[in-house]
Amino acid sequence: MFRWAVILFVLAIVAALFGFGGTAGVLADGAQLLFVAFIALLIIGGVVSLFRRA
Repeated sequence: MFRWAVILFVLAIVAALFGFGGTAGVLADGAQLLFVAFIALLIIGGVVSLFRRA
């Protein structure tokens, strides 16, 4: 999931460089959404693993 966020971010930068502002915005929003989901799942997984050990 983190890899897809990075790919979308790079595509957003490339689209912005070529002047496709709308496309860059959509790609950046998608990258941000995937990054937040990745962080949330990482935190949830860490908390769950702490409770499983106890």
